[in-house]
Amino acid sequence: MTVATMRRPAREGDRDGIRRDPPRRERRFAARMQRPGMWFALPAAALLTLFFAYPLAVSLLQSLFRTSGGVSAFVGVEQYARMLRDPLVLKSLGNALLILIVQVPLMMALAVGLAYLLNQAWLRFRAGFRLLTFLPAITTLVAYSVVFRVIMTTDGGMLNQALALFGAAPIDWLNNEWWARVAVIASITWRWTGYNMVIILAGLQSIPAELYEAARIDGAGRWQTFRHIVVPQLRPVLVFTSVTSTIGALQLFDENYILTGGGPNNATLTPVLYLYKVGFQQFDFGYASAIAWMLVVLTGIIALIQFRIMREKP
Repeated sequence: MTVATMRRPAREGDRDGIRRDPPRRERRFAARMQRPGMWFALPAAALLTLFFAYPLAVSLLQSLFRTSGGVSAFVGVEQYARMLRDPLVLKSLGNALLILIVQVPLMMALAVGLAYLLNQAWLRFRAGFRLLTFLPAITTLVAYSVVFRVIMTTDGGMLNQALALFGAAPIDWLNNEWWARVAVIASITWRWTGYNMVIILAGLQSIPAELYEAARIDGAGRWQTFRHIVVPQLRPVLVFTSVTSTIGALQLFDENYILTGGGPNNATLTPVLYLYKVGFQQFDFGYASAIAWMLVVLTGIIALIQFRIMREKP
């Protein structure tokens, strides 16, 4: 008996329990049936290659060269070693880490709380509240950043006018290092809390009602139900939202560029904003590419750590 006709688990259409390879004509027909799918996928593959894979490869290659006087010279990993000596790189990473540590947990807590509240059956006008909470997510980044800049203007800003009603002194929101960080964190939280709330709300609605009923029968209170049923069931959703929020914090650009320009004293300078200044103001594209790849590696490491911490327990 040949290898092709060795006795294997029978399948529908086999005789005598012997699995036979399909004839050549059937294999050709199956191959022809797959060709239309390949043609349909070709435009997407071409766009992915042109606008993602090719720029990615070029930026990696460009990070190994230094351009001076219009002449490019291969310098290897010197651009990456340069980052270790650049105080602004360390400053921008520190700012991004501060935003990550403060803003992401704050936003996640607000998103989970709002989603849990807006999922309660006793709450009236739930659809309207959900819409109002999600509206900031559809606002363009530039538009809402400009609005926040107007609101937080030191002289005549709406926020300082509101503080004046209570007799408080005006705050220099955008020109003080710590208050500028508060302004950036507040704007990001306002923009993205509703977006994460909708995702978490979808996760809440997918939890079987039988679990709540079982917890009620066992005498579990609201906090116990939330801790032992809601949070474990939401683990995949929380992992997704926390990872995407972390990536967004590390890639922060629009808000701090429009609100503070990275100041004062580089207090709100982030890696992407510094990359922009190096590449498009100093025209040092090799060094800017190295910063970009450093950010890619750092984002991947932090995302991997989050997956490890929040993965389901065996």
